[in-house]
Amino acid sequence: MTPLSIRVNERDNVAIIVSPEGVAGGVEFPGGLLARERIPQSHKIALRDFEAGAPIVRYGEIIGHAINAIPSGSWVREDMLDLPVAPPLDRLGLATAIPAALPPIEGRTFDGFRNPDGSAGTRNILGITTTVQCVAPTVDYAVRRIKTELLPRFPNVDDAIAVTHTYGCGVAIDAPGAAIPIRTLKHISMHANIGGKPLIVSLGCEKLQPQRLFSSDLPIFDGNNVIRLQDQRGFAETVSVILEAAEKRLAELNRRQRQTCPASSLVVGLQCGGSDAFSGVTCNPAVGYAADLLVRAGATVLFSEVTEVRDAIHLLTPRAASEQVARDLIREMNWYDEYLARGEADRSANTTPGNKRGGLSNIVEKAMGSVAKAGSTAIMSVATHGEKVTNKGLVFAATPASDFICGTQQLASMNMHVFTTGEGTPYGLALVPVIKVSSRTALAEKWHDLIDLDAGRIATGEATIQQVGEELFEFILAAASGKKKTWAEHWHLQNALAPFNPGPVT
Repeated sequence: MTPLSIRVNERDNVAIIVSPEGVAGGVEFPGGLLARERIPQSHKIALRDFEAGAPIVRYGEIIGHAINAIPSGSWVREDMLDLPVAPPLDRLGLATAIPAALPPIEGRTFDGFRNPDGSAGTRNILGITTTVQCVAPTVDYAVRRIKTELLPRFPNVDDAIAVTHTYGCGVAIDAPGAAIPIRTLKHISMHANIGGKPLIVSLGCEKLQPQRLFSSDLPIFDGNNVIRLQDQRGFAETVSVILEAAEKRLAELNRRQRQTCPASSLVVGLQCGGSDAFSGVTCNPAVGYAADLLVRAGATVLFSEVTEVRDAIHLLTPRAASEQVARDLIREMNWYDEYLARGEADRSANTTPGNKRGGLSNIVEKAMGSVAKAGSTAIMSVATHGEKVTNKGLVFAATPASDFICGTQQLASMNMHVFTTGEGTPYGLALVPVIKVSSRTALAEKWHDLIDLDAGRIATGEATIQQVGEELFEFILAAASGKKKTWAEHWHLQNALAPFNPGPVT
């Protein structure tokens, strides 16, 4: 069988191996290149001889420098490269290459649940938010009862969810960093998929009081939807009170019906996890194509993960819609550089053993593939950590790269989620559908009941980036309408919320 490899950019001096079983030493590629040794799938092969210190180029960008000489045909591994310095933040182009607007896509819709604030839900869910981890087991117990005893009587309600988390007390609640988890939890609690109004369960003595989480003048906050556990007489009475309030809210939610909503009401979060060297070749570019389609249809698209953007920031600030947006991008990169430095860490701590097993040598190579999810349109705005996004178009929503924390922060705004993976993860969220896109066909075949869309076909030439991107766009609209269920929904895979808390714990 003819060995296959992919070279992404004409400037690249390495390629990645496509052949599922890798290649053996001595195998000749079309064009005459000989593999010097066995090289696994998704790992890099040197396309020419490198002297010590020579730049290694992938995606047309320098991803490292050879520590020692590397002969042509060698397996180029992480331990053979020096990490380049990150792009300096004070010498970036600011809105110097703003992409021209793409032709709009008119008339695309989905069937969603309209909310009084103008947002649209893709699901109709009873949400019970908590102000502190102490009450989580009680609320989880109550939700199990709600699902079995009450939910079957309300067919228009999709689910009942406990919005539990590890925050709320034992923290410096007035520290500047505390604003991030507080505003994240506030916006999640008012999520479009729970109709903008949850039930609220408080313990009573915690630092994150309901009045602090929700301004008392908000319509969401009234005495009828707040339950304080320390006011109740025993566990059974507490659960009974929660069930009684839940039944009233379920009756309200059950009156909601799906209605035709414009695609512009979608807020789609993009994320990657368990990435490999194929991620930037197959699934992420296909997601980027779908992101462009969504933007053309008037929707909001969020890309995130600061440490997986940092090394590609010089490619992004020129795409900013204005100099201010570019400066906002730089602000978020700088904040995170300082945050990591305070913890005596840097961006190199990002890559995982799985990333490296999948052929990614370092954070630079990972970042170049990660930003492909952002497509090609102008970056219209930047949201800081936990901030609710209100702009249309492509938005950078600052989050850590941690899957759980990124997903939690994106939930402050999104009503749909797209998650790409190369190594595989069963990750899911309770509040929104999570569409899983694989970078390799081998993963899609192995995890046939976890992966929703196989982008690995791009690497073998069975499909194009455009075709897979269009499939994903249609999948998003169908899943938003409730006409398709993702595998994560099917199996009820729901990762716990993990609010980002850079503030001190007391």
